[in-house]
Amino acid sequence: MGAGVVQNSGGGGGRRRRNRGRSRPMAEINVTPFVDVMMVLLIIIMVAAPLMTVGVPVELPKTAANALPGEEEEPLTVTLTAEGLITIQTTEVPRGELVGRLRAIATERDSTQVFLRADGAVAYAQVMEVMGALNRGGFSNIGLVTEQGGPRLDETDG
Repeated sequence: MGAGVVQNSGGGGGRRRRNRGRSRPMAEINVTPFVDVMMVLLIIIMVAAPLMTVGVPVELPKTAANALPGEEEEPLTVTLTAEGLITIQTTEVPRGELVGRLRAIATERDSTQVFLRADGAVAYAQVMEVMGALNRGGFSNIGLVTEQGGPRLDETDG
């Protein structure tokens, strides 16, 4: 990929040399293919990164909590919007069907972890109702999704 061969010109004022037809290795590395590959990868990452978030817009509350460790399986995300709509991943689910759908999903998954995204304007009681439904649906490991940078309750607010 990076090495080539340079032909000797055999010059020297018309004198013939014994090794005229031999080649010597080129000592320079051609980095152009490497740069091209890296640019393509950068563009792919820039395009794909915004698509990795769940597509239901909510205004998440801000906290100082650390992020949860990731898993091999795609995490199940349940969203509660400010209007009170519930979605599993990006599919809207009526409140009465939530537990049944969660039980069906739980039988197909290895993990009992689920992420709950609730709009900051939603009442605490509604969030607890959805958490109870998640628990009844077979998901015992519930992570509440927030945005970082919120208030801290120690002496270093900020």
